[in-house]
Amino acid sequence: MKLTIAEPKYLKDTISIISELVSEATFKIDKNGMGLVAMDPANVSMVLFNLFSSAFVEYKVEEPTDLGINLSNLKQILRRANPSDMISLSTVGKGKLKVLFSGQTKRQFFLPIIDIDQEEQKIPDLKFQADLTLNSKILADAIDDVDIVSDSLIIEVDKEHLVIRGEGDLSQSETEIPAGEDVSITLEGADKVKASYSVEYLKKMMNAAKISDKCKLRFGNDWPMKLEFNEVDKISLAFVLAPRFEYD
Repeated sequence: MKLTIAEPKYLKDTISIISELVSEATFKIDKNGMGLVAMDPANVSMVLFNLFSSAFVEYKVEEPTDLGINLSNLKQILRRANPSDMISLSTVGKGKLKVLFSGQTKRQFFLPIIDIDQEEQKIPDLKFQADLTLNSKILADAIDDVDIVSDSLIIEVDKEHLVIRGEGDLSQSETEIPAGEDVSITLEGADKVKASYSVEYLKKMMNAAKISDKCKLRFGNDWPMKLEFNEVDKISLAFVLAPRFEYD
């Protein structure tokens, strides 16, 4: 197996984001790309990641491969990559992952491939009442505003508005975004949809705004949220987040 990518951010930034939620994970590598489905230790969130084979300048996979990696260690290595470096991943020897940076210099690192004793995660088949596409920065700013006053975020949507708010003991935050250029709203089976989620988890997930200026947000009344960031033919990074039940 040898995979070489010329745009380090798609690997570097993504591993950094995922490692905030999952410390160890098994990547599935086949002819279509490099994928991952993993739950965080608290079983509150799920990560769905695909780095497609078309994102690589070199992609050699003779047979499907499982790659168990400590993501914290991989993140520390990938931080050392320069923006102009090409990054190559290859398996070498007995149970080693070689990470090679090629630029003005060639630098290489080796990580152990580990056996991770976890059940294979299945992607849940969720039906959503609200389906939105919006500017990633607008959503990130609204979540940061709520973080000042509360650890829980309430999101409400109707056909004309998206409202994100937080309520502390004495303080409140609210962002209202009308449907239009910055947000498209589709509702199914409901005129209004409302749910609450953890601000801590959402802030970690919104780091994926580095990957795409637009995001897809899907949820239902007191229902899990799915948050997606995509670059066509390159990368898909999505999260499923369990709801909280704290509002009146």
